Amino acid sequence: MYLELKKLTVQHSEDLRCALKVIDNNAQGVCFILDGNKVVGVLTDGDIRRALINNIELTQNVAKVMKKKFTWLGCQASTSQIQSTLSEHIKYVPLLNSKHELVDFACAHHYRNIPVAQPELNGNELAYVTDCIKTGWVSSKGKYVKQFEDDFARYIKSSSAIAVSNGTVALHLTLVALGVGPGDEVLIPDLTFAATANAVLYVGAIPVLVDIDPQTLCIDPLKARAAVTSKSRAIIPVHLYGHPADMDAIRTLARDYDLLVIEDCAEALGTLFHGRHVGTFGDASIFSFFGNKTITTGEGGMAVFDSQAVYQRANMLRDHGMDPERRYWHSQIGFNYRMTNIQAAIGVAQLERVDYFIDKKRWIAEQYSKRLGVISNIKLPTEYGNVYNSYWLFTIELIGSLANERDDLLRRLTLNGIEARQVFIPLHDMPPYKKYIKTDSDFSVASRVSNASLSLPSSSKISELELSSVCDIIEAMDKRIKIPAL
Repeated sequence: MYLELKKLTVQHSEDLRCALKVIDNNAQGVCFILDGNKVVGVLTDGDIRRALINNIELTQNVAKVMKKKFTWLGCQASTSQIQSTLSEHIKYVPLLNSKHELVDFACAHHYRNIPVAQPELNGNELAYVTDCIKTGWVSSKGKYVKQFEDDFARYIKSSSAIAVSNGTVALHLTLVALGVGPGDEVLIPDLTFAATANAVLYVGAIPVLVDIDPQTLCIDPLKARAAVTSKSRAIIPVHLYGHPADMDAIRTLARDYDLLVIEDCAEALGTLFHGRHVGTFGDASIFSFFGNKTITTGEGGMAVFDSQAVYQRANMLRDHGMDPERRYWHSQIGFNYRMTNIQAAIGVAQLERVDYFIDKKRWIAEQYSKRLGVISNIKLPTEYGNVYNSYWLFTIELIGSLANERDDLLRRLTLNGIEARQVFIPLHDMPPYKKYIKTDSDFSVASRVSNASLSLPSSSKISELELSSVCDIIEAMDKRIKIPAL
């Protein structure tokens, strides 16, 4: 059982006074009643108050008052299952294993003991959002949108930036603004989130899947060069999990074949290549501010452009293609890709603490590396070349005797209240993208990495104790693998 869960439990032989102390100390308003390790009931502070009103003494056994019929879920329940179970009447749900032992619990503000990612919103977010509400500027008009754009552009040292509703539409917008369209081929890495390919397809272009570099996990520049044809128009390097792609090689490739470069920096805020922030090397770039990203606006994205003319075109397309000088005059078919003032207000507050978030991510990477670096069966993420890895998600690859044990390790972590995540499934394995595979394509690196890798809890809110608990599970599994069968 995860150490902190002990603060939530009482044995069924204890009295109500003991349960009240546990509830008071854990500040959750609830405790779970155990018979040995098995959960047999749930008891809340409200249950105890009602018992006292009914003249039941605090010296009475908890079993007389606890709820013996209670709602619970398996410890591998999905977030959507947890959300649909919680309600006004069911505020706490124990998450149990097959032996009915407590692995974790869920409530409105807590789904996992140690989540893989979690936003930290204890800066000026509430103050700025409250300002939006008080002034009535809650939609896409308001001071925070422009401030967020300006602050962001200043942070990455770009001339301009456009705030949009999410990272996927940012990528779509950049492709349209740059004139990529039907018949054009766009080189993308095979190992990436599907949005990279989908945005290419939205504009009628053809995604050309390219295997990844085994070190950086980003698009392999040599294999990208081999994939260039007369129809190639652009390349989208994805800076995966916080490590930058080899932008020197990619820019050389782009110059040699007159390709547009669109950097997908959705996972790479704070990442540097040769001391320069990613997103400033190509013709355009995009960033994501989804809830699990280094900074968040809930949903949201940013598009960055090298050319002022392309920036102005994208800015118009973002707002229905409306002429900025003539209201309600639409010279082109555009999109409603605007970010709300409330989202931007959160973004402004988050950006005020971006250096703290990135420093914490790098501290997390350092701690994991110290503990797990001695395990020969694990390949750790690091920094290849003159780069600065922002370590969005600390992602390990299991090798050697652990190479085929990824799913078992995920299960063990889950059974200990720890959320980890398998890496992306290669695009070439999924039905919508199979038709774009060229006959001589080789995706062996992407396939191996996908099957043997997982991302560990990397939230800026993770504590040293929680991080140590993650490493304990991994170390224990490694030792089990090394023990020869008797």
